[in-house]
Amino acid sequence: MSTIVTLDVRAMLASGQEPFSAIMQAADALGPDQTLRLIAPFRPVPLIGVMRQRGFSFAEHPLGGDVWQVDFSPPPGALSAGSSLEAADWPAPSQLLDLTGLEPPEPMTRILAALEAAQPGEVVFALLDREPLFLLPQLKARGHAWVGNHAADASGYRLLVRRGANA
Repeated sequence: MSTIVTLDVRAMLASGQEPFSAIMQAADALGPDQTLRLIAPFRPVPLIGVMRQRGFSFAEHPLGGDVWQVDFSPPPGALSAGSSLEAADWPAPSQLLDLTGLEPPEPMTRILAALEAAQPGEVVFALLDREPLFLLPQLKARGHAWVGNHAADASGYRLLVRRGANA
């Protein structure tokens, strides 16, 4: 069952603010079992097109008056926010780490150790039980690029990390 993350943009629009960036941030932050529920004072036809292009499914419901509810669900296996879009051009991983079943912080410790031993530009693949929320900012701060997603069947989290040149 999906959990709902609600974003009501009526007040933003009434005050003259553009809610597009807030909507995109909320959509990018969704987990695999979450749905973004947008409440708007009109049917957001252009936004529905943008979200459809990003692979989101949606269901829309008029709530009465001019108010609309649109529920956006991310595609299975969608990339996590912050993922490097250049990952398609990376070399094959030089190390494969199965870190399932380990308690935090052991997966983070092992990934960072593998990156320390890697040469700049090498890629490390890790299979984890969950998204490593505390590791991802550490990777960025250390100059590494990463791409990750939840498995479409929710069996785990897959992470590719490319060692930075100056890390």
